[in-house]
Amino acid sequence: MNIFSNSVVALSFRLLNSDGELIEESISPVVYLHGGYSGLFLKVEEMLNGKTVGDQIRVSLEPDEAFGDYDPQLIRLVGLSDLPPDVAVGGFLTSGEADDEIVWRVTDVSDGKAVLDGNHELAGQRLWFECTVLDVREATEDEVRHGHVHGDGHCHH
Repeated sequence: MNIFSNSVVALSFRLLNSDGELIEESISPVVYLHGGYSGLFLKVEEMLNGKTVGDQIRVSLEPDEAFGDYDPQLIRLVGLSDLPPDVAVGGFLTSGEADDEIVWRVTDVSDGKAVLDGNHELAGQRLWFECTVLDVREATEDEVRHGHVHGDGHCHH
């Protein structure tokens, strides 16, 4: 079966930086609903159209096709007294409402202040996405209606 809109696709992947260094690799298959449901980078989905089990692709992703451009406006210097007591470099904090939430990464702590970065760690980077198609099936009506893959034949929400 070929990949088309409203297919459920399982794949293995590798994400590399522009120097070819491995950033992330799937340990178990990634399963998503194909067709613009925000399950995968749009450019990758476009390259997967028509592919079938065993096919492989390698796609270059510019920042705006992956995690966005780096935005210096998303850097904050915050007093430690305004943050949880266990704040530490490498930690994450969230702010905003569920539909407009920002995840802040703590990049530095010193002199009673913390530097918070709201950019994705890979923002501003050109990346390579490599994947192999492991399985393809037609999505169920419920999966299409809900816009995501259901596990074990039923919905968990």
